[in-house]
Amino acid sequence: MDGLAITLPHIEDSNNTVYFPPAGHFETFQDDAHYEEKVREWGLSTTREVKKEFWYKEKTQQRLVTVKGYQTYGESGDFYTIIIEFQDGNLSCIHPAYLKEMQSPSFGKALAADFGDITSAPSEKASKKATEKSVEETKKSAENSKSDRSAAKKAKKEKQPALELPADKVHFTAKVKQLALSWNHFNEANDEVIILEDLIIQEDEPIEVGLGWCSHSKTLKKFELQPGESLEFDGKIVKKKLPKGKDCDEEFIIEEPVLYKVNNPSKIKKS
Repeated sequence: MDGLAITLPHIEDSNNTVYFPPAGHFETFQDDAHYEEKVREWGLSTTREVKKEFWYKEKTQQRLVTVKGYQTYGESGDFYTIIIEFQDGNLSCIHPAYLKEMQSPSFGKALAADFGDITSAPSEKASKKATEKSVEETKKSAENSKSDRSAAKKAKKEKQPALELPADKVHFTAKVKQLALSWNHFNEANDEVIILEDLIIQEDEPIEVGLGWCSHSKTLKKFELQPGESLEFDGKIVKKKLPKGKDCDEEFIIEEPVLYKVNNPSKIKKS
């Protein structure tokens, strides 16, 4: 992730809260639907009404924070650091799994035990150490994953040249290939997704993507999409491989690799 080293730069305020401000640009949410999609993906909200505030827990206080955006890293953008905002306006980076743990009533005891003190809640120093540890472990995981992918990428480089993806929202045409399930490791459950085929970015020089996928959001469910239907829509495309579903019927699994994800499709028309 740009600007986030393993030893994180930090500041401390009068509340003794240690902040890890984001370095450089971070992604913000396009709208409420995009916010709901990401928060559910990270496992921060499982209720019908998506939470807007979360607890940030320390030794002597619990502070409410909101999620303002996120940064991605790893070769295919599979790893996240989210940006939270405190009520005093300070921003800080935190791993989504660590913020999720903070929502648990048993968080203080578990973290205290992890740092060898089962008699008290975590200190500010322990909280800082845990945050750095969480980000460091995730970065190591990303680096190991990247290393594993490098060999495969070299073998496929000549056969499958990387697409130059537009950074902004663009117009697409595609067909619905199938409805599928994708494993969400934050929730430890399957998410509903839509597999797209003949996915084309409609620019002056069209870009043929082939297979792509997107979350089966509330907005898309209203269209009751079926395999074989043609679509056109706007959206933002990123390189992110589809994780296969687990413990589900074969009809909800796609064996072919699906390497590109369309985020927050809008202005949808089907035929």
